[in-house]
Amino acid sequence: MGGPLSGCKVVELAGLGPAPFAAMTLADMGAEVVRVERPGGSGFFPGLEHVDILNRGKKSIALDLKDSRAVDVVLDLVTRADILVEGYRPGVAERLGLGPDVCFARNSQLVYGRMTGWGQHGPLAHSAGHDIGYIALTGALHAIGTAGGPPQIPLNLVGDFGGGANYLVMGVLAALRHADRTGEGQVVDAAIVDGAAHLLGSAHMMIAAGAWTDERGRNMLDGGWPFYAVYATADAKYMAVGALEPQFYAELLRILDLGLDPKAQHDRSQWPEVRRLLITAFAERTRDEWAAVFDGTDACVAPVLSIEEAATHPHVVARGTVVEHHGVLQAAPAPRFSRTVTGFGTPPPKPGQDTHTVLREWAVVDVAGIAGVADPLAT
Repeated sequence: MGGPLSGCKVVELAGLGPAPFAAMTLADMGAEVVRVERPGGSGFFPGLEHVDILNRGKKSIALDLKDSRAVDVVLDLVTRADILVEGYRPGVAERLGLGPDVCFARNSQLVYGRMTGWGQHGPLAHSAGHDIGYIALTGALHAIGTAGGPPQIPLNLVGDFGGGANYLVMGVLAALRHADRTGEGQVVDAAIVDGAAHLLGSAHMMIAAGAWTDERGRNMLDGGWPFYAVYATADAKYMAVGALEPQFYAELLRILDLGLDPKAQHDRSQWPEVRRLLITAFAERTRDEWAAVFDGTDACVAPVLSIEEAATHPHVVARGTVVEHHGVLQAAPAPRFSRTVTGFGTPPPKPGQDTHTVLREWAVVDVAGIAGVADPLAT
């Protein structure tokens, strides 16, 4: 496949969650990604690897990294790679004999991408964790939810993928640019806690300006303002209202015919009544009826769709944003490029299916020397 990273070689030491997502994104952009699995696989759904879209576009080799010969094979791959991605706890790659120093001795231009929850140092660096805990310590989880209610979990979008995988991708691509210019490789320490905190930049800014209270459900972007909130419809579904700017708020009031003065938008003394009127109005029709009313307007109102419903929305369909590929519903590669056009790569591989092909194409070892499932180097 093409893409702006065509010709870039990536070695991924198999794990779960954000590191595979980051490597998938690199593959979506055209990189050749070789995922180093342990024998038997490393995914969430054994036997259902064909639906593990975080591994789409990759090749899979199976190696037992407890065997020194397998480690030597990975180091041979590293010699030929531009990027290595690993998502182990700090120190694990070093204990396997695949830490940065060893890899740089083989390839001084290598970009060594490390994906962790807490980072490579700090009091919690060696502690277990999950997305929910990482975003809890940054303040992000505290900020999401309704006033007076508990924090709401934003799936693992803010931590694992937003603050983790995407920052790892940005980091390794920036480091790759440096390596291409100078010949110097480096380590990219991508920590979910760092990225999630970085995503809170606008909240930190508004706190500093006195425009944000550190309580959820009371601010501009957390549902605290009545014209940026979610409202239930007659069929127990929801509409999302984002009429922040005056012209959009005026359009919202015009369509709903609430009898409110749009010039009083920021009169907080009126907000309880504004919210009450919006609640009453949206409860009078179904979600799809309201969607039809607001379609094509500038009121910034949209129906809240389920994941499966979203795939059938006319705009999503027109752009090919979510499609069925090899029988699995999934998002298309993003972002889009005008010259180096990206596309779907190969379907997710079975663990180890490309072992012999990769080692032959990358000229690592004599394939005949590792044939057979009894050998610790291959499955």
